[in-house]
Parts: sequence; C-alpha cells; structure tokens
Amino acid sequence: MALEALLTEDAERDLEQIYDYIVGQGDQAGADRILDKIEQAIARLARHPDRGSYPKELLDIGMREYRQILFDHYRLIYRVIGDRVIVYLIVDGRRDLQSLLARRLF
Repeated sequence: MALEALLTEDAERDLEQIYDYIVGQGDQAGADRILDKIEQAIARLARHPDRGSYPKELLDIGMREYRQILFDHYRLIYRVIGDRVIVYLIVDGRRDLQSLLARRLF
C-alpha cells in the first residue's frame, strides 16, 4: 500500500525554482524531463519510503529522522510520519547542503 506523499511549501518552491532555472537556460524540454523525474521519484517514495539513505550531513549530528534519495544531480530530503512521506527539500546536490539543511530543518 502506498503512503500519501506531500511536499512542504519550501519543497514546492524548490521544484518551481529548479524548473524555472532550467527553462531560463533555454531548455524547456529538459525542464519538463526533470520535473517528470522528480514526480516519478516522489511516487516511488510513496510506495517504498524506506529505500532512501540517511543524509551524511544529518548523520554527522546524530539525526536519523530524515532520509534522502538521489538522482541525476538532485537530492530529495524527506521524512516518513505515520502514513505520509513528507518531502522537505529538493535541491541540486552540488549545493552547500549543510547550511541549507540547517535553515530548513532546524
């Protein structure tokens, strides 16, 4: 049975910014592909929420509540609460994730 997958407002904004950035680079088709991949990844999370790994940046400070999945250059940071998968962050994995996680999760 699949869980309900939800995005926080911040994660929705992340998705919009990623899409807009790629479109701004003149690659509408690429933006559509990335959006589809992210939506598929979230749908897979709803079916298999425990498949993600623990983000190293959070393990380093002893946090095991959050997990991540990686694809292409992107990381989705999420948490399973009851019958829901809540996506908190969708980010290019090449960014400074430590400070971004600190702002978003703490």
